[in-house]
Amino acid sequence: MSRPHFSTVVRSASLLLAGLATLAACSEEKPAEKPKTEVSRKTPAQKIPLGKGFDFYVLSLSWSPTWCAGNDAAGKTQQCRHGENNGFIVHGLWPQNDRGYPEFCPSREPDRVPENLGRTVLDIIPSMGLVGHQWRKHGSCSGLSQKDYFAVTRAAFERVRIPAEAEPQRGGARLSPDAMEQAFTAANPGLDRKGIAVTCEDGRLEEVRICMTSDLSFRPCPEVDRAACRAKSIEQPPIR
Repeated sequence: MSRPHFSTVVRSASLLLAGLATLAACSEEKPAEKPKTEVSRKTPAQKIPLGKGFDFYVLSLSWSPTWCAGNDAAGKTQQCRHGENNGFIVHGLWPQNDRGYPEFCPSREPDRVPENLGRTVLDIIPSMGLVGHQWRKHGSCSGLSQKDYFAVTRAAFERVRIPAEAEPQRGGARLSPDAMEQAFTAANPGLDRKGIAVTCEDGRLEEVRICMTSDLSFRPCPEVDRAACRAKSIEQPPIR
């Protein structure tokens, strides 16, 4: 067999070196990154525990300064203590029927709410006494465990946007219940005037009550709406 021509050997060696260089370059390249996915859009929202045994919920948002003025003017309780800056707080999440409402229902859950559970909602229900009372009178009728009931209570509170017109004010204000309802419906798409009621006590703003389905969609509630304040003007006491 004859030997290959010198030029052929050189050309083959050159091709081999070029191939090795290409492999080395490829080994230094970083692997292609996977495209980032938008987790917030693809991750389903946390499932809301569904209660049973009632027609809908009433989320009752209490204007704390009104309650404090009539019940704890000295500011001895956590809710009314000076500097707490409590405006709207959750009075309760009430299971309601189209006519009337259940209360103090039999439940396998204990009457007492454990402190470690109650403390998880003190930022929106600033009283362990109120936390316990709301469970016994209303939560026990939700068909939910204590843990799930307060989880739904928080979800309902976070479902509602407090309009700027209703935010806590240092100097207090006077307003009409009608204007308050309009402010809430404008700030919360899907909330209808037939699904909200502003209540008053001794000429002061008492509560804003908003009706929701068991999965926390807004819905009308004629019986609740009929109990709304009919005064033309009420006081919104200032926060402490």
